[in-house]
Amino acid sequence: MTVEIHPEARVSALADIEPSVRGTRIVVHARAVIDSFVKIKPAGGSGDVIIGEGSIINSGCVLYTGNGIRIGCMVSVAANCTFAPTNHAFQDRRRPIQQQGFLPSRGGIVIEDDVWIGAGCVLLDGACLRTGCVVAAGSIVRSEVAAYTVVGSAAGREPLQVLGMRK
Repeated sequence: MTVEIHPEARVSALADIEPSVRGTRIVVHARAVIDSFVKIKPAGGSGDVIIGEGSIINSGCVLYTGNGIRIGCMVSVAANCTFAPTNHAFQDRRRPIQQQGFLPSRGGIVIEDDVWIGAGCVLLDGACLRTGCVVAAGSIVRSEVAAYTVVGSAAGREPLQVLGMRK
C-alpha cells in the first residue's frame, strides 16, 4: 500500500485511512483537507484514490477504493457523503452475495475541478462529475453530470434533475 500525503495537505488525526492489501494507492495533494471521521477503505477492487490540490473532504465521509476515485482540484465534499465505486454481484440466489464477488467496473468515480457535492450524497461506480457542477444534498449519482450544471434528486432517487446552471 502506498499512502502519499503532501506536506501541505491537512489530514485530521481522527481520519481513518486503512491500509490496502492489493496495492491501492491513496494520494492527497497539496492544500487538500481530510476532516475528522473520514474513512478511506480499500474494498471491492484495486483502484486508487487521488484527492487533488485544495480539495476538502468533510467529516463523516466514507470513500471505498473499489474501481478508483479521482477527485480534481478545489472540490468541496460536504459531510456524510459515500463514494462506492464498485458493485456487488448478486444474481446467483444459490450462493450468498458475499461469495459472488463484484461486477465489472463502470469506470470508477471521476470528479473534475471546482465541483461542490452537498451533504449526504452517494456516488456510485460510473459517476462522472464534470468541471464546476453542483450536486444537491441527498442525491444519488451513478452517471455523468454535465459541466456547470446544478443537479439534485427528489428523495435521493434517480434520474437526477437539472435544477439550474452556474453562470
